[in-house]
Amino acid sequence: MGAVRKVSEIVIGRLPIYLRALQVMAAEGREVTSSQELGERLGISSAQIRKDLSYFGNFGKQGTGYRIPDLIAHLKRILKVDRTWDMILVGAGNLGHALAQYQGFVPRGFRLVAIFDNDPEKIGRPVGPHIVRDVQELPEFVAAHRIQIAMIAVPASAAQEVADLCVQAGIRALLNYAPIHLRVPPGVWVQYIDPVIHLQQMTYYLEDAGGPAEGAAAG
Repeated sequence: MGAVRKVSEIVIGRLPIYLRALQVMAAEGREVTSSQELGERLGISSAQIRKDLSYFGNFGKQGTGYRIPDLIAHLKRILKVDRTWDMILVGAGNLGHALAQYQGFVPRGFRLVAIFDNDPEKIGRPVGPHIVRDVQELPEFVAAHRIQIAMIAVPASAAQEVADLCVQAGIRALLNYAPIHLRVPPGVWVQYIDPVIHLQQMTYYLEDAGGPAEGAAAG
């Protein structure tokens, strides 16, 4: 068996995008697609798609393309979402409420199993289908249920402390909604979701309005 080629994070980051597009095609009743069609849907070159998939095997046939159900199954296996991952949420504020009631996790291989907070006013109260637990219970819960994934939805001032607690408890993957960069040890993966950063990236491409917004105070 040959050595496995190292795959960059950029390639790994595109695989869920391919999977999502293929699942949309499957929902449309499609059975077969091509790298050309997939690329046109996603704004990615067909050559790039073929190169990305080639890291993991040969999934299509020349002249016939890819069988959508098969490629979905392959990508789920590669991304390890051909199973369901239990995860926890720390933070029961407005964002935590929204995440707790989001219906898109389970169909994509993730299940929220517990919510934690340190606010006595929130502990013991229902959030979606869950009862908020005291964050002090987190280490025992993570160990007992062998949880590896946590979502952090707390203020930036508390995010690093929460991340440290999660890592010490055995969490290996953090999805961070707080607008702050987290320091974690090797072997722990962090993904960041900060909508303001994406908004700031987009405004670079927008036309300048030509001055401060109406009503803005002069400097």
